[in-house]
Amino acid sequence: MRAAATHSQRVTWPAGGPLPPVHPARRMLPRRGRGGIDGIDETTEPETRSAGTVAAPPGRFGVLLLVLIVTYLMSALSQGRLIDGLQLVLFAAAALLALRNSSVSRTIVRLVLAVAIVGTAVMLGLSLSPATGTTGEGIANLWTGLVLLFAVVVIVRRVLSFSTVVIQSIYGALSAYLIIGLMFAAFYAAIWRLSGQAFFANGQPNNTQTFQYFSFTTLTTLGYGDFTALHNGARSIAVLEALTGQIFLATLVARLVAAYRGPAERQR
Repeated sequence: MRAAATHSQRVTWPAGGPLPPVHPARRMLPRRGRGGIDGIDETTEPETRSAGTVAAPPGRFGVLLLVLIVTYLMSALSQGRLIDGLQLVLFAAAALLALRNSSVSRTIVRLVLAVAIVGTAVMLGLSLSPATGTTGEGIANLWTGLVLLFAVVVIVRRVLSFSTVVIQSIYGALSAYLIIGLMFAAFYAAIWRLSGQAFFANGQPNNTQTFQYFSFTTLTTLGYGDFTALHNGARSIAVLEALTGQIFLATLVARLVAAYRGPAERQR
C-alpha cells in the first residue's frame, strides 16, 4: 500500500505507479509572449547567442538617438566644409554605436572598426581638400550614405531580435528612422555633386540643409512642394524614400509602440 502522510510527513510513491494528483494552483502553465508564441517570456531578452559574439547593453540606443539629433541640428544651423567634415565623423560614430548594440562576432567588429576608421579618414580628407572639389565631396557623401545604410540594417536587426518591447526598442526604431532620412539626404547630395547638374527645380539652392529638408519632408510625406527634384532619377529615389518612410512607420514603429509595456505593467 502507498504510505499516507500528514503535513509533516513525506509521501512516497512506488516506482512505476501513477503520479500523484497535482493541485490546480500548483500547475505551471506555459507562458505566452506578446507575439502569441508559447514559452517566450515577455519580460526577458533572448539569452542564447553563438560563441564568440559580443552582447550589446540595451541602454545605448538612447545615446545614439541623442547623437543623431545633435548632428542634424548642427548641420541645419550652420554650413561649410568644416561642418560637413564633422558631420561625416559623427555619422561614422553613430554607425559604430549601432554596431556596439548588436550581437555580432568579434572578428566582424574589428573588421568594421578598421574599415570605418580608415574610410572616414580618407573621406574626411577628400571632403576638406580644396583640390578634390565637388567630386571629392560627392564621394564623401556617397560613403556617408553607405555608412548610414549599414547602421540602419544593424539597428533594425537588433531591435527585431528582442523578445520583448522595451523603451530601448522604441529608441532604436526612432534612431533608424532618423538615419533613413539622413541617408537619403547624403545620396541626394552625392547625386548633385557627382552629376554636375542642378538637383532641384526652379533654381532652388543645393546644399546640405536643403537636401536634409527635402529628405525629411519626403520621408514623412509632408509634401510642401517648395523643393522638387528636377530629373527623373532623383524623383525615383524620392518616391522610394517616401515608400520606405510609410512602410517603416506603419509596420515597425507602430507595432513597437502598440506592444510596449512599462515596467509597472510588466510586473503584473
